[in-house]
Amino acid sequence: MFAITFGMSSIIAVGLIWRLLLGSDQAELVRAQLARAVYSVFLPALVLHVMWQTPVNLDVLRIPVVAAAGALLSLLVAALIYGDGKRVGGGKAAGALLLAASFGNVTYLGLPVLTQTFGPWAQSVAIQYDLFANTPLLFTVGIMLAGHFGSSQKPLHPLVELFKVPALWAAVGGVLLSLTSVPMPEWLDRSLGVLGAAVVPLMLLSVGMALRWQAGWFGRIPSLLPVMVIQLALMPLIVWGACIGVGMPEKLLAPAVIEGAMPCMVLGLVLCDRFKLDSSLYAEAVTLTTILSLFTLPLWLKLIA
Repeated sequence: MFAITFGMSSIIAVGLIWRLLLGSDQAELVRAQLARAVYSVFLPALVLHVMWQTPVNLDVLRIPVVAAAGALLSLLVAALIYGDGKRVGGGKAAGALLLAASFGNVTYLGLPVLTQTFGPWAQSVAIQYDLFANTPLLFTVGIMLAGHFGSSQKPLHPLVELFKVPALWAAVGGVLLSLTSVPMPEWLDRSLGVLGAAVVPLMLLSVGMALRWQAGWFGRIPSLLPVMVIQLALMPLIVWGACIGVGMPEKLLAPAVIEGAMPCMVLGLVLCDRFKLDSSLYAEAVTLTTILSLFTLPLWLKLIA
């Protein structure tokens, strides 16, 4: 696991160095274009390729159930801690911290981790964990949460935003094609494989370019500490318990728990910017939990394996 995390952290470090060389404004433009390419082209190709070849059984329900349990129970705990935001400097900070505590980076970091740790077969776990639970919750509960604590000049309808996610349609299409036993043409198999191969390095590079902090971040650690504990310690415990509860097959138990142990979701920055939440605080949560996860993920793997 050390060799895996070292290899992935090297790509993340390249992204971080690239950000420093470009400067914050230019780096954000480059990162946004990278993220858009992954979001719109490469990830949907990977999702369709993987889900088309994944047998459809009860695991298609089990994985989203444990993912939803992890996100919603973590949100509940975070809400009890942060309340209306008075302890952390206001509603905009509270909204950002609630998002940070509830949604893990289960695709942009989780997909590479599961791929490198367990093999390509585990990609389906990350895809189902995210697209059948995390993403729907982010674009429904997450948007309503951001709207409550923040503001937006352009109102967003949760279901409309959810239906705009290309990878979600690719996942549904892949499940239907697998369920109906439609054979995958060889040329399409190769094409999707080539496109999907770009996902892992581009995701890790994008994660590195998203890491940032501002002066005085050390003084904000007391506000960020509950997020770090929830994301890196409590959520994987919740997911582990939920896996036992739904009878998760032993082969899928470790990948599901590792998904639950991921750091804060990078995509949450988009909601923070859109709803004028405390984006800097959220970015610091992403940065700190991502760095710490390089040490906590091997511990969870050792514990669960």
